[in-house]
Order: sequence, then structure tokens, then C-alpha cells
Amino acid sequence: MSIKDEAINWIRDYFEKNGNTQTKAVIGISGGKDSSTVSALCCEVLGKDRVIGVMMPNGVQADIEDSKKLCAFLGIKNYTVNIADAYNGLTRSIKDSLGADEVPPQYKTNTPARLRMATLYGIAALEGNARVSNNGNLSERLAGYFTLWGDGAGDFAPLANLYVDEVVELGLSLGLPEELCHKAPTDGMSGKTDEDNLGFTYAELRAVAEGKTSDIDAGKVAVIQKRIEAMDFKKHLLNIPCFVPSIRK
Repeated sequence: MSIKDEAINWIRDYFEKNGNTQTKAVIGISGGKDSSTVSALCCEVLGKDRVIGVMMPNGVQADIEDSKKLCAFLGIKNYTVNIADAYNGLTRSIKDSLGADEVPPQYKTNTPARLRMATLYGIAALEGNARVSNNGNLSERLAGYFTLWGDGAGDFAPLANLYVDEVVELGLSLGLPEELCHKAPTDGMSGKTDEDNLGFTYAELRAVAEGKTSDIDAGKVAVIQKRIEAMDFKKHLLNIPCFVPSIRK
């Protein structure tokens, strides 16, 4: 059985056990490979009428057209909720309370992610009978490249045990446009890709995780191993139902 078939069966089983024939999936849409693939998987299982996409720019999002393209391609109901007022208001209140002139980079990275998750659960509550997806993949989990209680939260995680290249293959097998499946992930703030920020590629990360390091510089291997070990605590805090393909079992 292919990863696609296994993932579809897993999502079907999850919704049968944790909902009913009307339960919907609420998915944060970034326009990248992960949210595109999760959306396509859910459409395959639930039908497009039970899939809701949510776009959540923080002010202006340069690549939001990719998110709109995905929603149009799948034909799913979607909302756009700009979190800028919430982010700016919260930041202003925190700075005033602490007497701070500025907030650190970690705050600027993590707070929008947590506000987005709050937004997804808010929409799920208003829609009723809905489950919120965690769109993270295994490469991001190993690198700790997610925000605890932000994009690291959710009710179900279809991609949590799939490496980035496996997500690409899955997305293509679901018929998604190539430009969405191959889009380089970014943090949306620095103008750099995730791999630029990490200092290594996701392909190198997978090789190290699987012990296939003969073609990678020893110094880089050490850096990646240290990163995986340092971020391991975050991965184990994710107590979310996750799809595990047979190749990982």
C-alpha cells in the first residue's frame, strides 16, 4: 500500500473515531507544500464541503496569492483573518506592562504562530463540529522548527512522520500543482528560506537522522546531530494523534 493510501485511510479512521459524518477539518493555509497536502488529503477523505481553509496574514503577506490559489484549486470554503490588530494590540499591552521598548526576535516569531492557532480554534468553535489540523512534517519536528502551542498544536497530524521529500511526493500524487509542492518553505518574515535559517538542508537532516552521512562533511553532521538532540524535548511535547506510515512502524 502506498503512503497516499495509508494516509487517506488514517484520516478516515481518525474522523470516524473522533467525529461523525458531518465533522469538518479546519486547516491553516500558508500556500506551501504542507498545508496544501493536508488540505488535499482531507478533501479526498471528507469531500471539499467539509474542509475549511484559513489564511492568516500578519499585516501584508507577500505570497498570499499561493494560499488563494490552493483554496480555488480545491474548491474549499475559506476565510481570511488578518491577525495584525491582535498581534499589535497584544504586543503593545505587553510592552506597556513590562515597560519595554522592544520585544525580542523569538517573540516576533512565536507570538504570531500562537495567535494563528487561537484563530483556527476560534473558527472551529464558530463553525462547530470541527477538528483543527497540525500541518507539520517530520523534518520540521526533528529540527524543532515549529512553535510550541502555535503551529505545533492541533487535533490531528497527517504529516508528522513524513520527511519533506515524502510530503512533496504525496502532494504530487494527490494532483496538486507542482509550484505549490516544490515551494521552498520560509518563515514569512526574514526573507530567507527555512533551510537558510537552519544552515543545512532538509535532505541533509534526513540523511543524518537515518545515519547515512558518508557524503556529508563531518562538521555539518555534528551541527545537525546537535540540533536534533537539542530540539528533541519539543517533539515529545506534541501529544497529538499522528499518522505513521508502515515504513516507520
